[in-house]
Amino acid sequence: MDVDAYAYRHRPSWDRLDRLSRQRRLSGPEADELVTLYRRTSQQLARLQSHSPDPELIAGLSALLIRARARVLGSRGEIGRDIGRFFTHRFPAALYRAWPWWAAVGAAFLAISAGLGVWVSGSGTARKRLGLPADTGDLTDPGGRFETYYTEHPHDAFAAQVWTNNAWVAAVALFTGILILPAAYVLYMNALNLGVSAGLMADAGRLEAFFGFILPHGMLELTAVFVAGGAGLKLGWTLIDPGRLSRARALARQGRATATVALGLVVVLLISGLIEGFVTPSGLPAPARIGVGLVAELGFLAYVFVIGRRAANEPVATDPLIPG
Repeated sequence: MDVDAYAYRHRPSWDRLDRLSRQRRLSGPEADELVTLYRRTSQQLARLQSHSPDPELIAGLSALLIRARARVLGSRGEIGRDIGRFFTHRFPAALYRAWPWWAAVGAAFLAISAGLGVWVSGSGTARKRLGLPADTGDLTDPGGRFETYYTEHPHDAFAAQVWTNNAWVAAVALFTGILILPAAYVLYMNALNLGVSAGLMADAGRLEAFFGFILPHGMLELTAVFVAGGAGLKLGWTLIDPGRLSRARALARQGRATATVALGLVVVLLISGLIEGFVTPSGLPAPARIGVGLVAELGFLAYVFVIGRRAANEPVATDPLIPG
């Protein structure tokens, strides 16, 4: 079965089904056409599932059928269900499909940060080359700027501030990914900032304090940045290598997946922002604060590799509207 030729042949009827399912009012003939197209597309999707290795095509048709089914059944109060399906199917599936990209971004990011941290902590030359002052006590001393950054603002205002900032960094990494180099630059600059801070704190003998303040929120926050960077770079690579599809169709498909990741990351970054605003500067012992961050990180990874894997491989359920 030539999947591309099959999709090309049936694309007009899928587009027609999409238009009818979104149309506010339907005439009698249009309603009948909607039901006919719905049943036909459901059968076509079942056939594609047995032949096509293309998860994005299957996911796109599944989303179309969900929308069309709601219209066929006259379900207009399904917003809550749609939101629920986004977070139980579409978002985790998109995260799972992109995981090799964001895992690679994370490995490179952490390697660069660690290398820079070691270089800065053990070399005066590093400080000169990076333009750092010889005396950084105002940053690294107890009660210095590194620590007061987390405590000088009210918790709720600080949480909102870091959420906005992190969402901006993630959005830049996501949507400049199509150009590759700008996204790589944004990721490198964040790795540089993290590595330099770690190196300076290590040089001052305060690496334990560094991890005590960074890890509670940083595990989930950095993972979200890695996801954004990986999804963005995957979009950019699609422009270079669209695979079996035309470049325009491949970009459109990957663009939809990228938009799904972008919407979901808003919630992930909100959670990390709440941890940074309320847990990181709290009076809890460092192990307890880090434990909260570790639970959030493990929860996210389980969400991706358990729920996301299941959603990415989930067949379409039997539908009573499809004749047997």
